[in-house]
Amino acid sequence: MADGGTALDAIAEGVAMRLIVAAAFVPLAFAQRPVAEIRNAAAEAVFDLGGGSLVAFRLKGGLNPLAWLGPADKDVALRPMAHFLCLDRWGQPSASEIAAGVPFHGEATRVAWKADSSSAAEAVMSASLPMAGLDVRRLARLTGTDAVLQVEETVTNRNKMGKVYNMVQHPTIGPPFLDEKTLVDSNASRGFMQSSPMPAPEEPTVYWPHALRGKNTVDMRMLTADPNPNVVSYVVDEPMGWATASSPTHNLVLGYLWRTSEYPWFNAWRHVDEAKKPLARGLEFGTTGLHQPFGVLLEKGSIFGRKLFTYLDAGQSATRSYVAFIAATPAGWQGVRSVNYKDGVITLTERGGRTLEVRSGPIF
Repeated sequence: MADGGTALDAIAEGVAMRLIVAAAFVPLAFAQRPVAEIRNAAAEAVFDLGGGSLVAFRLKGGLNPLAWLGPADKDVALRPMAHFLCLDRWGQPSASEIAAGVPFHGEATRVAWKADSSSAAEAVMSASLPMAGLDVRRLARLTGTDAVLQVEETVTNRNKMGKVYNMVQHPTIGPPFLDEKTLVDSNASRGFMQSSPMPAPEEPTVYWPHALRGKNTVDMRMLTADPNPNVVSYVVDEPMGWATASSPTHNLVLGYLWRTSEYPWFNAWRHVDEAKKPLARGLEFGTTGLHQPFGVLLEKGSIFGRKLFTYLDAGQSATRSYVAFIAATPAGWQGVRSVNYKDGVITLTERGGRTLEVRSGPIF
């Protein structure tokens, strides 16, 4: 805990910001943490600067779907929570990298972020990854008249040599929003189970929303008592990717939109607690779909024609963005068939045929 206190002090040093009580989404021991908080008339978004995670996104005064508190090391000040950024990798380092101290999912959640500037509905944050030699700058703003969050992140390679890396967004929903009735939808297509053996994990190929456990077909839209297959990765064939989580229990839908030219992969992760109750679901999208060290990714190269890694030359930068939205749904909502954006409006079409409009303003 002494190290955690030092880390939190480092975050706050020289940063004009305020501490808020965030007991709704962090443990009581960490109820006061440095955050960047933005809000408008419709919504609130809170970024925890001890790792940069988006720890709350909700309708004003409403339920927060991003309630996952992170892995077992919940007493660590710098850690992944809720919607976090995997950078410079997704998944495990190599054995040699682990021995050198490289963390799972990269350093972005294991460093202190700075709040560079902020206004009521917009904040700029940044972080430096010492081992990877990458800098990341995030611009987050609430747009439109409904609950829409637009995030733009720029990664810069400060190394004197080119850098192979990956960047995966890891939105994670948890209880009480997540229960046995929660429905996850996406426009993903071909996929494979991460549990399938190398060197050809894409055999057999599955198609969203289906996966395989042995010879049995699994519906990845739902999670009850059995989380297996634990992680299934899919490509998106349309120019815009989307994923939603609908809660019939709470009449609420959370969704994400992104360009597939920036994030071609959708990765679905499912986890239960000791009582076999839904604990976490990852609606992950990013530059890779293979949960392996870089040596394996480079050897495999691609799956379904999609690359498994990306690259930045010395001194270069790359910018990617996504949009998150949250809205109330009518009773009996059956999940989402499609998501479309046009002229400042995000339109959700329900599997039952109804439509729901979210006024976003210009986003892409």
